[in-house]
Amino acid sequence: MTTTIRIVIAEDDPQIAEIQRRFIERIDGFEVIGIAHGIDEARDLIEVLKPELVLLDNQFPTGTGLALLRELRAGGCNTDVILVTAATEVDTLRQAMHSGIFDYILKPLVFERLQASLLKFRGHLERFSDIDSLLQSDVDGLLQASPDNNHSPANVANNVAGRLPKGIDGLTLDKIRAVFYGPAVLLNAEEVGQQIGASRTTARRYLEYLVSTDELSAEVSYGSVGRPERRYQLC
Repeated sequence: MTTTIRIVIAEDDPQIAEIQRRFIERIDGFEVIGIAHGIDEARDLIEVLKPELVLLDNQFPTGTGLALLRELRAGGCNTDVILVTAATEVDTLRQAMHSGIFDYILKPLVFERLQASLLKFRGHLERFSDIDSLLQSDVDGLLQASPDNNHSPANVANNVAGRLPKGIDGLTLDKIRAVFYGPAVLLNAEEVGQQIGASRTTARRYLEYLVSTDELSAEVSYGSVGRPERRYQLC
């Protein structure tokens, strides 16, 4: 399968939507074709553009992603959906599963988790395209849970903390990301700390984590007294 998989992002927070878009840009074979910040806009984009996949938030000012998903399914829409939400309630997951989601990702969104889900989705589509008629082994392969079992109701709430290393908080991480999602800039840890209201040491810990995940790059520069410092920018 070589066709680019087209994605619509439905997320009411523009900064989070931009983070998702930039994450997807880093993964070959996927393209964001629309971004919606409201339920009505999301419905229209899905109906008109007919994407293969939607990254769908749950909480919107005028309704929920789950309600929109149920509406789409009732209308015969077969676009696949990954719910990206802060909801850790097992009942929300259960409702989402009953409505036919492909995956359920807890916020704050981590690049590696999204990448794994999108690659799994691509593999899922490829298996369907390779099958003319079903054997039981084909059915088992298409319906089996992911190997790490992270998507089961019992584990989904417990595993979110394990996606980030100790000392890295998801909300602070998103604040750091948002600092860089504007005009291209080179910033040091002190400058980033000032923007998010954190110490230089704290900012540097998060910045180095983002360097380790290839979201940021770092370069050494020298001040007027020749003292080296690390400055960071988007990759």
